[in-house]
Amino acid sequence: MPANHAKRAFKYRFYPTDAQAAELSRTFGCVRKVYNLALAARTQAWARQERVNYNATSAMLTAWKKTEELAFLNEVSSVPLQQALRHLQTAFTHFFAKRANYPRFKSRKKSRKSAEYTTSGFRFRDGEVTLAKMTGPLDIVWSRPLPLGAKPSTVTVSQDAAGRWFVSLLCEDPAVKPLPATDAAVGIDVGLDYLLTLSTGEKIANPRHERRDRACLAKAQRELSRKAKGDGTNRAKARRKVAKVHARIADRRRDMLHKLTTRLVRENQTLVIEDLTVRNMVKNHTLARAISDASWSEFRSMLEYKAAWYGREVIAVDRFFPSSRLCSVCGTLQDKMPLSVRTWTCDCGTTHDRDVNAANNLLAAGLAVTVCGAGVRPQRRTPDGQSATKQKTPRREP
Repeated sequence: MPANHAKRAFKYRFYPTDAQAAELSRTFGCVRKVYNLALAARTQAWARQERVNYNATSAMLTAWKKTEELAFLNEVSSVPLQQALRHLQTAFTHFFAKRANYPRFKSRKKSRKSAEYTTSGFRFRDGEVTLAKMTGPLDIVWSRPLPLGAKPSTVTVSQDAAGRWFVSLLCEDPAVKPLPATDAAVGIDVGLDYLLTLSTGEKIANPRHERRDRACLAKAQRELSRKAKGDGTNRAKARRKVAKVHARIADRRRDMLHKLTTRLVRENQTLVIEDLTVRNMVKNHTLARAISDASWSEFRSMLEYKAAWYGREVIAVDRFFPSSRLCSVCGTLQDKMPLSVRTWTCDCGTTHDRDVNAANNLLAAGLAVTVCGAGVRPQRRTPDGQSATKQKTPRREP
């Protein structure tokens, strides 16, 4: 692969025939079964202080297929089953490296329904994708074109909780390459009243996508609560209605974040953010809903991978840096700064907007890191491999 080309996933809706839907549903079930069997085998070996790798689980899969109890595994393509074992191997690799927790078993109701096909498990010809064990191509809605001459290396088929089907094609994208360097740099302070406050003074409103659909979501959830518990058809329909509302909220939020992060990365060479522990912050039940709706973690994730694509730099400031209490003009540190204080005047006579001042301090600290490593404490890692981040409790959502 050329050095300046990156692999990028292109995701599309598709509408399977009844036969294709049945085949994919069987495949999803078999993928989940193989993953859980392999995880159980590796867990038992772990208890015996033994390690089982991918090659061993692959041999187990061959043996499982020969048993009467698991003979149904032969009815689906073997490629997604092997990929499930590779994904399990990756999960254990992250666990042993202390970057993640111990792998968990997949649930039939709660786990994501997906199957991954490598080049031997699908055919891509004349703009059509045909999966193994299927006679016809998938009816894909090509909402945007693939890169010219693209050849997918993997195809991932999934179904979300709302019943929508998606296919994701992983291709080399020549359009993803470093942008021309620029001297522009920006500090970014996240919040709830405003989603982002930039060191330039610009404030980006929080669209509060979940709040806009809260009444509709509450109605769907009430209808679901009235259905008899179990696997009944009526309860399944009510559950899909709730899932559709959640999917609509998530789609709007993701679309907004994509546009916002792409703009920031294109305009700035250096982007400085706070290293927030969102996982701990959502334990505050008063603010958990608003924090989750703001989706700070997804914003940071998008910002980081797009910066890597386009040759930009993202700097995360340590959690102990007092960005809100420090005067960005004279450097005086205030003893206290209650969350109710949104504007304040320093002893030097400068009146600050709390969020703009914090963004300016983040920018200065981030630029100091690029020069001499001063002004920001180095990031620490927790036992699970995650970065130790600034725990900042935002004020109550109005």
